[in-house]
Amino acid sequence: MTGPRTNGAATPWQAPPLAPFQADETLPARVDVVVIGGGIAGVSTALFLARDGVSVALCEKGRIAAEQSSRNWGWVRKMGRDPRELPLMIESMGLWRQMDQMVDGETGFRQTGIVYLCRTEADMARREAWLEHARPFQLDSRIVRGEALDALLPGAALPWDGALYTESDGRAEPQLAAPAIAAGARKLGATVLTDCAVRGVETEGGRISGVVTEKGRIACAAVVLAGGAWSGLFCRGLGLRLPQLKVLSSVMRLQPFDGGPEPAAIGPGFAFRKRLDGGYTIANGTATVAEIVPDSFRYLMDFLPVLRMEWKDLRLRFGRRFFTEARLGRRWALDGVSPFERVRVLDPEPVAGVLDAAAGNLPRAYPVFRDRPYANRWAGLIDATPDAVPVISGVDRLPGLYIGTGFSGHGFGIGPGAGRLLADLVTGRAPIVDPTPFRYDRFSDGTRPRPMAGI
Repeated sequence: MTGPRTNGAATPWQAPPLAPFQADETLPARVDVVVIGGGIAGVSTALFLARDGVSVALCEKGRIAAEQSSRNWGWVRKMGRDPRELPLMIESMGLWRQMDQMVDGETGFRQTGIVYLCRTEADMARREAWLEHARPFQLDSRIVRGEALDALLPGAALPWDGALYTESDGRAEPQLAAPAIAAGARKLGATVLTDCAVRGVETEGGRISGVVTEKGRIACAAVVLAGGAWSGLFCRGLGLRLPQLKVLSSVMRLQPFDGGPEPAAIGPGFAFRKRLDGGYTIANGTATVAEIVPDSFRYLMDFLPVLRMEWKDLRLRFGRRFFTEARLGRRWALDGVSPFERVRVLDPEPVAGVLDAAAGNLPRAYPVFRDRPYANRWAGLIDATPDAVPVISGVDRLPGLYIGTGFSGHGFGIGPGAGRLLADLVTGRAPIVDPTPFRYDRFSDGTRPRPMAGI
């Protein structure tokens, strides 16, 4: 991890500190399943495989949760999700409620509610339309206005038309959660290896037979690829097409203070959620930055519908990352250094203008945040799919390979559910939910995946 730098308003630019985690040092010769990636989906998959009595090794090229799984907002929400994700998110919420006890650790999970603030009737109409989509799932989401909204988020300086509110939604601590879950998986017998990049897979008779890591070979019958923003490149090395791009998310942390709101909220140009230490994680609720890279052209037609839909809030940027990713290559030898070893942790610079705008918008809406000191800023790269729905699926072309990626900014909250579903698919258990919406083949079977408008 790098030391502090400066970004915007002289606030230090530094990745958030991770909870300590003691990894294993010995590479096993053979396991049933190898999980690639130590983010929230990967560690959750390892946990549930270990609970099912499956021998599993998790290989992380850097540190557990060092990328987007520790850099996100920390929201755990059902509200506002694509209905295709809702059944899995409902199951995931149940797992979050049990998680601290399950792993004998602290994930920071608290059910304190989430509020989507609306300035105009048009905003309210969009939230009400989502409520209609969600009605079959019998959520506790509801519209609040007037005194009811003031009671939830007192001290507003702007006139809100109303809000969408889900009391049972909540938050967890991204810097605590994945390390705690990984530690829980180890207690159940999983091997968790850090600084151990997987360079590629080996096959026998057309099926997965093992992986080659920088530290040696592990024989296995199945591989779960939960590589986040790296999953597309890994798939390309296997000759598989996975249309996935990266979105840059910038975040900052406010120092602890008393008297702030308990629920998390998003409004025009800001978003916040309280942290366990009494501080707040702050972001700009609307601005999305997508850097132009070679994959932007490779998958242009796949992403064209979402580009048209999100054009108003999307900021395209061309810079050094185009050339960095172009140099990574498409194939590499398994006995040589892979791209995953050359870049252990993606640590992009936060976008100062986006965060400076949020730092101004938030106290204008809620003066309780005025003149509060900021501790640090950071950014992460979100793995996004053309329909903003993840891939949680086996791959027919390569039996024994399973993919869990493309969470499109929704992955932290749904991570435990995704891990449970991946474990079910690998072991052949009855899946926790219908996996059809998450199938890998939807990008090649003529389905033409599209995001849901208004989400």
